[in-house]
Amino acid sequence: MNRTTLSLIAGTAALAAVTAFAALDSPSASGASGSQAAAHLPVERTGLLCPAPSTSDIAETSYTSFTPVTKGSANSGKAELQAVTEKSADGTDAGGESGKGKGARKKADRPVLTPKAPGTPVTGDTSGGDTPALIGTADGKFASGWTVQETTEVAAGTGRGLQGVNCTAADTEFWFPGASTATGRTDYVHLTNPDDSAAVVDIELYDKDGAIKSPLGENLTIKPHTSEPILLSTLTDKRLEDLTVHVGVRSGRVGAAVQALDDKIGGDWLAAAGDPAGSLVLPGIPKDATDVRLIAFTPGDDDADLKVRLASPNGLITPAGNETVHVKSGMTAAVDLGDVTRGEAGSLVLTPSDQEVPVVAALRVVRGKGDKRETAYIPATAPVGTRATAADNSAKGTTLALTAPTGTATVKVTASAGSGGGTAATKTYTIKSGTTQNIDAPAPSGRKGTYALTVETVSGGPVYASRTLYTTDSDTPGFTVQTLPNDRGTVAVPHTTEDLSVLQK
Repeated sequence: MNRTTLSLIAGTAALAAVTAFAALDSPSASGASGSQAAAHLPVERTGLLCPAPSTSDIAETSYTSFTPVTKGSANSGKAELQAVTEKSADGTDAGGESGKGKGARKKADRPVLTPKAPGTPVTGDTSGGDTPALIGTADGKFASGWTVQETTEVAAGTGRGLQGVNCTAADTEFWFPGASTATGRTDYVHLTNPDDSAAVVDIELYDKDGAIKSPLGENLTIKPHTSEPILLSTLTDKRLEDLTVHVGVRSGRVGAAVQALDDKIGGDWLAAAGDPAGSLVLPGIPKDATDVRLIAFTPGDDDADLKVRLASPNGLITPAGNETVHVKSGMTAAVDLGDVTRGEAGSLVLTPSDQEVPVVAALRVVRGKGDKRETAYIPATAPVGTRATAADNSAKGTTLALTAPTGTATVKVTASAGSGGGTAATKTYTIKSGTTQNIDAPAPSGRKGTYALTVETVSGGPVYASRTLYTTDSDTPGFTVQTLPNDRGTVAVPHTTEDLSVLQK
């Protein structure tokens, strides 16, 4: 944020004044009848990290950047995506070892993408297997709700199909249930460091029997402004069908995503699951899914027993034969749900059977049959809350799924102007309690190019959402699913008033 620099003395005095006022200005201390609620103001700066999209020479990748118009945002600002820095001359990669991964790359002379204005998407395209990871920053009017979608189409080879991921903010902990080192799988954990100092990271693996000893996953150094893909099969010599990957940062922070590629059934990005919780929602299973697999893990000391229900268009139902799932402490559990949606929209809802135990979970979803199968992943996610956005949509190749597991809710969906022109459009929907609806989302009039869909909760219970992109080629089942958690575009700012008298005490 742009703030006037204060001296240490002045900063300390100001902090003391605010702290003292917060303690004294209560109804009992000041005689006031009530307190003023904190204001929610647009964030003034945010950062996003996009992993390197593919190593395939025939990969075609598009990026779409979008910031929704936010009331109260600054009048100025900018957003841009830059490539990471270059691999050193001696061939040493970002982790400090020679010959592993793509390492880091030379910073581009100019930004890969530079948005022009909130409310209108901007797109960029690239091809081949040398596209680097991107580091993005946005401030002022571009910061609140900024989202960037990375979408890659690979026509053949391992992981062929449509792969999509939302570029995410840096953090210090990530959970990825659904990874694998099984025969035919090639899974990478992509770690990107946006900061000026190195990050130190541990990668832990858990299968059905518990933790996998892997010294090679400890104390990994990710150099400043670099990105490193770590091949999971280099961390263990075991072929494991279902893994939960935990990325913990000892120092610094990173962005993290898992690229899960299969020789036979395509592949996609596995985004980090939401924080461990007793109840989870995994929204937007495609209605024509031919195989759905649930992978769950509990990081605590207690086992978890979960009720499994499907939020269908007509309400919550229990899948026959899969009424519950038992997740042992520190072990990964997997359950095959088959074609659980049976041709209808659906979202998986997990709730405690008894005591509440924090769990992380994801779904591996397969569409198609035989040699025309494709895979995508749906992690458990947070609700939309105030607002969430999905970029890179088209009228024919997009499905927006909304679910209200605990109470009827009203939501507003806005389709932005297109990246090449058009006028925004808005519709309001009511989602009944316990149901999932694949809504007929609006599209901009006179649209040209792709557009963004912004979902806002108007009233009622929590709403969970996901967006599915489909290839328009009828001969392939290519698809990718991204969840829509709250964009955290606003921050609570406590109400304060000046009271310099506290400095005299």
